[in-house]
Amino acid sequence: MDRLIKFNQYLKNKYGGRIQKISIDAGFTCPNRDGSKASGGCTFCNNLSFSPYAMSKKTVEEQVEKAISFYKKRYKNLKGFIAYFQAFTNTYAPVEKLKEIYDKAMEYDEIIGMSIGTRPDVVPEEVLDLIACYTTIKPEIWIEYGLQTANINTLRAINRAHGVADFVDAVLRTKKRGGIKVCAHMIVGLPGETMEDYIETVKLIASLPVDGIKIHPLHIVKHTVMEKQYYNGEIKTLTLEEYANIVAELLDYLPDGMIIHRITGEASEDELIAPDWCSPRRKQEVLKTIEEAIRKRNYLRIL
Repeated sequence: MDRLIKFNQYLKNKYGGRIQKISIDAGFTCPNRDGSKASGGCTFCNNLSFSPYAMSKKTVEEQVEKAISFYKKRYKNLKGFIAYFQAFTNTYAPVEKLKEIYDKAMEYDEIIGMSIGTRPDVVPEEVLDLIACYTTIKPEIWIEYGLQTANINTLRAINRAHGVADFVDAVLRTKKRGGIKVCAHMIVGLPGETMEDYIETVKLIASLPVDGIKIHPLHIVKHTVMEKQYYNGEIKTLTLEEYANIVAELLDYLPDGMIIHRITGEASEDELIAPDWCSPRRKQEVLKTIEEAIRKRNYLRIL
């Protein structure tokens, strides 16, 4: 883990203090929710479970201003903010609409950049050109691509409605434009997957010009297809120890200097069904368990 860089530390080293992400819901939807590619969305997805402003009626400006005010009171050594377009697919709109939305967040002096969560099949050239323009204005511009798995059968089963080739293509086209950083998302614990699948996914990510990674445990939340599958006994979730050991092994496959944005994930207790360790109140326990698994793995390797 020493050869990898935690995202918070990367930002602190670069900017001399804490950089805070501000989650923004700009009112987007997804092409696998509105019928253009599929309907119903991903089987695991309920954006309310991970985005505090999902389905918010507040404007982008209201969300940014409220968050800046809150975090300035909470932290003393703040050096700036990153506007995080998190809920649903944040490149899924005409380029003129996207520019209007991104501009609203980027006009604040305190905002040093933005992170745009999206699908790898919804980034046409004109959208990438637009995003690249912001790299000349603000220094920290990220696109976060949800791959989730490199197993095409799993992608079909969870209704992603895109393929592995879409991810590879999106990463390569994005990195042709200097200045945009790429973060890849993968989920550990998807139905039917094994350690072999997790390794194949992380090896694919490691083989591409990806700057950062988010590794999430599968957790079941309310109002999703997976909720019904879980109660029908079709899905089993990982124990904390199983997940920690998997993450410890996956990190070995990442190249030196990879930025680790996340190695866990959680949902609010109101939304979470299983596993119970994916609750925010247990986050520190989860991180400590993963760190212990990493230390144990390194120790055994030396022996």
